[in-house]
Amino acid sequence: MQLSEQEQVRRNKLNELRNLGINPYPADLFPVKHTSKQLKAEFEEGKKVIIAGRIMSRRIQGKASFAEVQDAAGRIQVYFNRDEICTGEDKTLYNDVYKKLLDIGDFIGVEGELFTTQVGEKTVLVKNFKLLSKSLKPLPLPKKDREGNEYDGFTDAEMRYRQRYADLAVNPHVKEIFVKRNKLFTAMRNFFNEQGYMEVETPVLQSIPGGAAARPFVTHHNALDIPLYLRIANELYLKRLIVGGFDGVYEFSKNFRNEGMDRTHNPEFTAMEIYVAYKDYNWMMEFTEQLLEHCAMQVNGTTKTTFKEHDVDFKAPYKRISMTEAIKEFTGFDITGKTEDELRKAALEMDIEVNDTMGKGKLIDEIFGEKCEGNFIQPTFITDYPKEMSPLCKEHRDNPELTERFELMVCGKEIANAYSELNDPIDQRERFEEQLKLAKKGDDEATEFIDYDFLRALEYGMPPTSGLGIGMDRLIMFLTNNPAIQEVLFFPQMRPEKKKVELNEEEKIIVEILKKASHQELNVVKEASGLSNKKWDKATKGLRSKDVAKVEKTEEGLFIQLL
Repeated sequence: MQLSEQEQVRRNKLNELRNLGINPYPADLFPVKHTSKQLKAEFEEGKKVIIAGRIMSRRIQGKASFAEVQDAAGRIQVYFNRDEICTGEDKTLYNDVYKKLLDIGDFIGVEGELFTTQVGEKTVLVKNFKLLSKSLKPLPLPKKDREGNEYDGFTDAEMRYRQRYADLAVNPHVKEIFVKRNKLFTAMRNFFNEQGYMEVETPVLQSIPGGAAARPFVTHHNALDIPLYLRIANELYLKRLIVGGFDGVYEFSKNFRNEGMDRTHNPEFTAMEIYVAYKDYNWMMEFTEQLLEHCAMQVNGTTKTTFKEHDVDFKAPYKRISMTEAIKEFTGFDITGKTEDELRKAALEMDIEVNDTMGKGKLIDEIFGEKCEGNFIQPTFITDYPKEMSPLCKEHRDNPELTERFELMVCGKEIANAYSELNDPIDQRERFEEQLKLAKKGDDEATEFIDYDFLRALEYGMPPTSGLGIGMDRLIMFLTNNPAIQEVLFFPQMRPEKKKVELNEEEKIIVEILKKASHQELNVVKEASGLSNKKWDKATKGLRSKDVAKVEKTEEGLFIQLL
């Protein structure tokens, strides 16, 4: 393992601590009694306190020193005075342990008493301290210039996501995002519980990936010798519970979809789904408005939030517009009664990319997505979807071509989806079979499975029911003004981290040239490198074997590029 100079110095300090009889990683409990936030809020001069946390800064001035200790609640200043800590002749604890062997990033426990400095800073006068954990890697803390301006902070997105532990330690605003995420889940859970609905758990491993149209992750159960799928949705299991007699059930579920990744999609995500018996989608729209207004207040203390350049207000009520009306408003095209061929022709005339595998539902979805979605900034219910788009949804009571469904759009993105649930087992079977035909036709968003057990459950009878699904990750993105889903997930999915590759001097020369333009003509790079034929051949061979660069032949000639 290659260690930096600082890492090696810290390991040397670790050994010196052990030589002094100090365990750098003690096992015994440290009796923490206070947090930094409590001490500031309930400050009392001379009060005896016991705190613990990570050293985040130090200003050593001979026999005295100020430092900052960071705990889960924030930071507080602490004051180390040699004669307060070392009351006898032996000054080792201050002179050697504190001054020389501790570092920024170390965890310490402190016993002391509160006082106010001459400049009014609430501070802990240290009477005794104990090392609780030695930090062997320096924290990526920002630096400050003479004017106090910070620079060189830990801001690289990929590094922050890979090392979220360091990100949380040095970027307090990041921790606040996840505090708000927790508040959102708590607020939603309390809202449901107060209505008398019950939180449940349903299987993550499923024999049939149902409840949505998405590509699943596949695994294998050795004991049963069958394929299993990580769930793409929990809808069909929650409806089984309504069949079983519960009036209202909900679940915060981890779902998995083996599809693309971008700033709004992660293959593992959290959804909330709730199903309430004897309700319809009209009731659910009002319920959703009340829910989101409540959640916004609990998370931010106001219904108003900012997302990118938009000011958004989650205060109820929200605008409602049917999908047919929305498409007509923004394209001038009326989808009512149109055939598949007519829809495909219209889409092509609108410069929307479509293909022959798409059925009516997919074509309408493409038109809406391309021409309408981005226009809805304030929370807006898009209602009454065509039947082909909603295989689990009840037929509209006034128009058999439509369904009783809504999606809630905010800033051009869907954050909620709800139905008057289909409870006719015969109709449901026919819808499943139609989806199967679309899948065989090549529609990769149509479901390839029919859940016959779910159909059997419906045959026992399911009361009129309305269901709602909310993407929790996307909702907290809006409430914290984070346009990337990776910012609101503790540990977003990442490509495997590339191992550091050692390059020789000739290889480094070629890489530096390719950094300016990663794909260049081979001869151009060779000439720019100034390497002899022998060194060039050896260097390029080395780069290829280390998976740093590749050479490819095209009609235009030979090219070299970084991988």
